[in-house]
Amino acid sequence: MKRKLHFYMDHNMFLILVAIVISLQNPCLVCGQECRLIGKFDLHGFVESKNHELIIGGMFPFHFRTILNNDTDMEEPKSPKCEGFNFRALRWTRAMMFAIDEVNKRRDILPRITLGYQIFDTCFTISKSVEATLSFLTGQNETHPNFRCSAGAPLAAVIGAGGSALSIATARILGLYYFPQVGYASSCSVLSDKFQFPSFLRTIPSDQAQSKGFAELVTYFGWTWVGTIAADDDYGKYGIKVFKEEVEKNGVCIAFSETLPRIYNKETIDTIVKTIRTSSANVIVIFSSDIDLSALMEALAETNITGKTYIASEAWTTSALIAKPQYFSFLGGTIGFAIRRADIPGFEQFLLDIHPEHGTDDLVYEFWEEAFNCTWPTQRAAFYTNISIEAIVAGRRRNISPRLCTGQEKFKDILNTYTDVSELRITYSVYKSIYTIANALHDLDICVPGKGPFPGGACANLLDFEPWQLMYYLKNTKFTVFTNESIKFDESGDVEGNYDILNWQWRNNETLSFIKMGHYKSKTGGFDLKIDNSSIFWNTPNGLPPVSVCSNSCIPGTRKGIRQGEPVCCFDCINCAEGEITNETDARECIQCPPDFWSNAHRNECVLKEVEFLATDEALGITLIFLAVFGASLVIAFTVIYIMYRETALVKANDRSLSFLIQVSLVCTFMTSILFVGKPEAWSCMARQTTLALGFSLCLSCILGKTIVLMLAKRAAKLKKAEKTSSINFTPMYQKIVAVTGLVIEVGICTAYLILTPPWVYKNMESQNIKIILECNEGSIEFLCSMFGFDVFLAILCFITAFVARKLPDNFNEAKFITFGMLVFFIVWISFVPAYLSTRGKFKVAVEIFAILASSFGLLGCIYVPKGYIILIKPERNTEEIVGGKAATNDKSAPATSASITSEINNTTVSTVVLDD
Repeated sequence: MKRKLHFYMDHNMFLILVAIVISLQNPCLVCGQECRLIGKFDLHGFVESKNHELIIGGMFPFHFRTILNNDTDMEEPKSPKCEGFNFRALRWTRAMMFAIDEVNKRRDILPRITLGYQIFDTCFTISKSVEATLSFLTGQNETHPNFRCSAGAPLAAVIGAGGSALSIATARILGLYYFPQVGYASSCSVLSDKFQFPSFLRTIPSDQAQSKGFAELVTYFGWTWVGTIAADDDYGKYGIKVFKEEVEKNGVCIAFSETLPRIYNKETIDTIVKTIRTSSANVIVIFSSDIDLSALMEALAETNITGKTYIASEAWTTSALIAKPQYFSFLGGTIGFAIRRADIPGFEQFLLDIHPEHGTDDLVYEFWEEAFNCTWPTQRAAFYTNISIEAIVAGRRRNISPRLCTGQEKFKDILNTYTDVSELRITYSVYKSIYTIANALHDLDICVPGKGPFPGGACANLLDFEPWQLMYYLKNTKFTVFTNESIKFDESGDVEGNYDILNWQWRNNETLSFIKMGHYKSKTGGFDLKIDNSSIFWNTPNGLPPVSVCSNSCIPGTRKGIRQGEPVCCFDCINCAEGEITNETDARECIQCPPDFWSNAHRNECVLKEVEFLATDEALGITLIFLAVFGASLVIAFTVIYIMYRETALVKANDRSLSFLIQVSLVCTFMTSILFVGKPEAWSCMARQTTLALGFSLCLSCILGKTIVLMLAKRAAKLKKAEKTSSINFTPMYQKIVAVTGLVIEVGICTAYLILTPPWVYKNMESQNIKIILECNEGSIEFLCSMFGFDVFLAILCFITAFVARKLPDNFNEAKFITFGMLVFFIVWISFVPAYLSTRGKFKVAVEIFAILASSFGLLGCIYVPKGYIILIKPERNTEEIVGGKAATNDKSAPATSASITSEINNTTVSTVVLDD
């Protein structure tokens, strides 16, 4: 199987490889063979290689940038000069020297040899970093690829080159030879790719962990609308890329994304400042080195932009270049990730031991002049010959001060980044890098022949090993430094992601300090984020955490409504519909309430629906029950009167047994209405309609038995008037048979109804959304119509027969009052139908009860009230002569009627009756 090779190449790398290919056209076969010098580098730094068996190379950005040369094509190209001294980088360099000195003094690490160093200035540019890399490989200031022509101690490994972009460029070259390189400040995640960078390891965590930590921090504080600013290099681009990928998983949106220019450009900086000012995002994540960021901070200091909170990457979190007191008005409250710090014993005194007269390093002279703002009275500054505003000395540009240096200046008199040992983080990483190489070399040295890791159990020679052999030990080294921190590398050459989270605060109203407010640790399968909210200073008007959202959160009861064409973090809050709720913030969808529940007024909770029925303890129910009991009591009162006056003519008229049955049926209908009040139960649902139908059926059947006799009497009267005779035999037994027949038919219908399709309790949730109407489902409509249809049929027969007999010329014509009673019955139930269909809930039941009571009161009033009036108020009329029409009544105000049937109708057969019109 062929292995495919994938190469990552940027513009700078392409130029480097082209230069290497060109130089290979004229190779040197052995050192000493004549080679044509095609250029000479101008490199400066620190060298201590004499009397040492192995050398460790170092690359540090002693200067911020190179000077652009305006050379023409007619002039010989020159190596660019550097400017802008970096005190922080000198402290890192001194940490390398200090660590090497410690190793050389120890007896437990490399006891047989000592280490030296060769350190170059990268000027924070790729070109200078590549120059230094090629010089390390060849051992000369000239470059002869594939050959090392140095006569001194061999170079074991290189640490550096500082920023991620510099290390990426140098690691591509060193990786060609599998030459060991240990990064101390290069955290770009792309360097974890061992296919592209096989010989690169680092003692600083990968930005993969830092970017994820930023995402978790933003999520922790609930910020969903953040801006990003990245340096225009691999460090910034890859860091922001991973951050965006992680926060988008958590629903965070990017308000804007700006890129810092590598070379100062005022228009670009002004554009970024304008974006920060106009954006509604109050949290801004910045992935950049302090050097690349300094121009933007200077521009922000000239504006009045406040209320923004910045999230700082480890490259500028504790940088004195950015953490200036004059920047605190807008940078106060900044939250930054920083790698682990340590107080290195003896290191502070080692820093103070530096002095130009202790060596001949030009960089130390420049450091002294920059630190104390003076000039050494030597030819280095050309002070006696020409004092100028600027001078280019020893490959660098610097300002010249008219004040002479004496060499007696004291560090305690100045506030300098170089001497500040309060935040030794990158410095500590440099320290660990030296110990990583030293421990790897020690493991290589103590290898036992025959038990070595190489083919045949072979070991490498400490003073003559190949780079790939040392790489094996570097990858597998594991040791513990004085802080008890364990150092080991994973398969990607990375160490564990472990960060302090710092907060920029003002200390003692004098200096800017970095207060530890939390901790973040990346681990397999997760992370560990701890925040101490009480220790955080927020640079906001109210001192509270900033709110950075495109749209305010949707409270429970509302849902997100995405705005068309805008990020998902920009939305409108839409109220949930009735019957739906949201019980969490920023819900995307509303939840439908269960059937028995309904949403409350705020739409944030499902509550039990109100169960509605005509209760016995409410005013309407009590009123209807009272009317029912009152009606039944009236009927019972009339029954008592009938019993007391049962032997009177009026009570005997037209079968008093049927009158008693009608009274019983009316009591039944009145009391049946009470079954409609209260919570519906299975038994009450089955009882109330059938009991009502049977009550009306008994009542109407008895009335029909009465009216048939009256109708026959009317017919007999007509036959007498026509002088015809006819024998009509309708005994009281036949009246009772009519009544019983009607009742039996209704009983049969009701029985079939209850057996086949009985009613049941039904939760009506369709009529009203917010209520459950507890009612009876009547089951079969056909049976229900049959039951009450039969009652209607009996009522119609009663009305017809009574209407025919209404004009009997008697002193008390009962047919007339039955006719009025039937009319009332029809009017009530005809009015009931539309009223019943147009109401819902308990009022629907109330309408039905009212119809029952009204019709019952109508029958009671029309049939029995007139009789009661005569029995109680006009007893003189209650005689057989007056009731039978044999004597006239003297009370003209009373109805001039009489019963069409004599009192004997209760005891004898109705024989031929002939009445005058």
